[in-house]
Amino acid sequence: MSFLEYAPAPESTSILKLQKSYGLFINGEWVDGGDKSYTTISPSTEKPIAEIAHASAKDVDRAVSAARAAYDTVWSRMSGADRGKYLFRIARLIQERARELAVAETLDNGKPIRETRDVDIPLVAAWFFHYAGWADKLEWAGLGPNPKALGVAGQIIPWNFPLLMLAWKVAPALAAGNTVVLKPAETTPLTALLFADICQQAGLPDGVVNIIPGRGEVAGQALVEHPGVNKIAFTGSTAVGRSIARTIAGTEKKLTLELGGKGANIVFEDAAVDEAVEGIVRGIFFNQGHVCCAGSRLLVQENVHDEIVEKLTRRLGTLRLGDPLDKNTDIGAINSKEQLDRITALANTGESEGAERWTLDCEIPTNGFWFRPTVFTNVATSNTIAREEIFGPVLSVLTFRTAEEAITKANNTPYGLSAGIWTQNASRMLRVADELRAGVIWANTFNQFDPTSPFGGYKESGYGREGGRHGLTAYLSNGDAR
Repeated sequence: MSFLEYAPAPESTSILKLQKSYGLFINGEWVDGGDKSYTTISPSTEKPIAEIAHASAKDVDRAVSAARAAYDTVWSRMSGADRGKYLFRIARLIQERARELAVAETLDNGKPIRETRDVDIPLVAAWFFHYAGWADKLEWAGLGPNPKALGVAGQIIPWNFPLLMLAWKVAPALAAGNTVVLKPAETTPLTALLFADICQQAGLPDGVVNIIPGRGEVAGQALVEHPGVNKIAFTGSTAVGRSIARTIAGTEKKLTLELGGKGANIVFEDAAVDEAVEGIVRGIFFNQGHVCCAGSRLLVQENVHDEIVEKLTRRLGTLRLGDPLDKNTDIGAINSKEQLDRITALANTGESEGAERWTLDCEIPTNGFWFRPTVFTNVATSNTIAREEIFGPVLSVLTFRTAEEAITKANNTPYGLSAGIWTQNASRMLRVADELRAGVIWANTFNQFDPTSPFGGYKESGYGREGGRHGLTAYLSNGDAR
């Protein structure tokens, strides 16, 4: 091998000490599940990682009962300052175990280690640090002088950012004084189970956090329907979100939903082209496109279309697809065979409907679930790939002539989660942003997250906000109004 040729630099898995099997974490201890177990596999190799218990409806009831007892006897009676100390301790333990958590996330999810190590896990710690600071300042959350916790929060998280989505939900819930029953995604339970171990390590009182892996149609449904749950927080598909909303309609449960998206990344003729290309790549190919707010629709002003597409495809040619544990990998594995089949079908539909397809020419590993980064040009707003959420590394390129046309096309979607605007004209930036119907709008960047900023959507992208003060109020009621 020439010294100029590529040499892999895989992260060692020796730091990760996994058990062969995991039960449920209820009331501060590990217990057996009442349903059958299943094997979680690594999507990059299809090799088994561990046996995971399936929670039954009876297990969910045990977890909710434990959370209610912890709320009534310990957590609701604890001062905000003391709750904050637990959150701070959890944040520090996450930092101390960051490498272990990053390796586990990459093994279970398929995303590159560089992303879990440099993005996901640091943000997880940041979320707990942020809400540790809020725990004794609830009167400043905007709900009056005496806001109260809701009680027991049922939380259901997705597979695309398993530990980060856990942090988005658990940290504000605990800071506000609630206890938690959390169901991780079926394909990515590992880091949630490692988080349970961190809760034990931090000395968190028994029952404050309960982790119940299992099927959505069993454990998830039981959690949503349980009369002892006061709040449901869900991140996932729009179809499931609708079902949850129907299920709890007429009850007193509070609800936040963070659902699908079809984000528009709008590039004007005066944009800094090279920076915009980097933002486009980050907007859709980060985490293999498994991002609700991905910039999956690229809207380019006509007179810079050819330049943008040429530089974009050239840039994509430098991306490296392969072993997610390799520190030089840019594109990891698709999370599951089911998701790979969906991405493949939608991409084929785009081609059959007349869009022009460009796909990265690269080798794909023999085992695992892989999809090469793909760009479609000559896309019409009526095309399926321009309307349906693909949730994969597939970009649809459309053109526009005026700002008004860009706004119309960007808003021509049932979703309303995110958008990006690339221009050096500040007044245009503000005017376009004001007219876009999206919950999060980035200016000359994309996919930037911070625990101080609220995140959420409109229309079929859900409602409610996570992050910042807004994310805290989702777990509080106005105590003086009761």
